[in-house]
Amino acid sequence: MNASARWQEVISENLASASIPGFKKQGVSFDAVQAAAIAQSPFTLTRATATTSFRQGELRATGVKTDAAIEGPGFFEIQLSNGTTAYTRDGEFQISSQGQLVTKQGYPVLGESGPIQLDPSNTAPISLSSTGEISQGTDLKGKLKIVNFDHPELLTSASGGYFLAINPNLQPTDVRQPSLHQGFLEVANTSPVSEMANLITTMRAFEANQRVMQMQDERMGRAISELGNAG
Repeated sequence: MNASARWQEVISENLASASIPGFKKQGVSFDAVQAAAIAQSPFTLTRATATTSFRQGELRATGVKTDAAIEGPGFFEIQLSNGTTAYTRDGEFQISSQGQLVTKQGYPVLGESGPIQLDPSNTAPISLSSTGEISQGTDLKGKLKIVNFDHPELLTSASGGYFLAINPNLQPTDVRQPSLHQGFLEVANTSPVSEMANLITTMRAFEANQRVMQMQDERMGRAISELGNAG
């Protein structure tokens, strides 16, 4: 039942995040573990472990000049408010009042030389090359930092479609030839329809296990009652 409840939590997260560009679907793997440290224990429990699918999502045209989508491997680098570096596939960027390229939440988008700084007084159009160079008119303003990981499955998922490299074995490496698309966003690689079907399946599994436990509880109650009645 605990494993089914965990599965329901993951499905709920997938459904809630299905509209976030670049969101990566969370899945659940199940394995059996011993119920006690004693090797001879005949009881086992089912443990649910969340996993992430980094399958490429579909690229959708938006026509917004500050939107960017990565085709192929890689992540945008983002600087959180506490200074921590986060990684995301969500390229729905904006320009702050100070002229910085930021995420929807206002976090600076990092380039190879730090945050991307634009000129808010410059009305020239913004252009993004396929390799990440950002220009404002004829002025080159920086190059987006696109990184990848040998084992992205070790990344820690955070809210809002962000990932953190908490595992000490994770070290980002620059993607030498990234493929970026200006005016596009990568849609989430999860389907609300399939997630709803999974939710129904796991709810039925939870209810089935609950009925089994209730039957066992009633059986134990009758046994105690009958054995405890000396008459």
